[in-house]
Amino acid sequence: MKVEGLVPVRVWGLIFDPNTHHTIVVLLDPEGERILPIWIGAVEGNAIALGIEKAKVPRPMTHDLLCNILSTLKVEISRIVITELKEEIFYALIYLRINGEDIALDSRPSDAIALAVRTGAPIYCTEEVLKAGEDLKTLRERQASGKELDRLLKELDPEIFGKYKM
Repeated sequence: MKVEGLVPVRVWGLIFDPNTHHTIVVLLDPEGERILPIWIGAVEGNAIALGIEKAKVPRPMTHDLLCNILSTLKVEISRIVITELKEEIFYALIYLRINGEDIALDSRPSDAIALAVRTGAPIYCTEEVLKAGEDLKTLRERQASGKELDRLLKELDPEIFGKYKM
């Protein structure tokens, strides 16, 4: 489903950041050229992972329960949209289709994504939000130059550091 002014994205992966003990959900654009990393809590990351893996749990988790409620009420999630980044906080909307009409609800991106991966609802970002992400070509170049720098540093003669060597 194409929506004017929005870029479809998909969950490319989840990364645990050991420094902050947070999870990073990484969204990827359809051309595979831009990524949008969003830092979320570890619990929220786990909820997304369980949804992606279609994991069966003995009792419904919160997002599973919400999906069950929506299904019982014949309400579908038509899409989610990561709408803005304000003061380092991402915002999202969940669009519920009720009797043929879409109603937008404010949401944290992590909850919206957790619901989307369970229901198959499409995920979108505004172009402005996606610009806050990372161009993959630039990222790969930086990683390559970082590896090159590591190689050069390893090849340096320790004597050139004089009294500052470790």
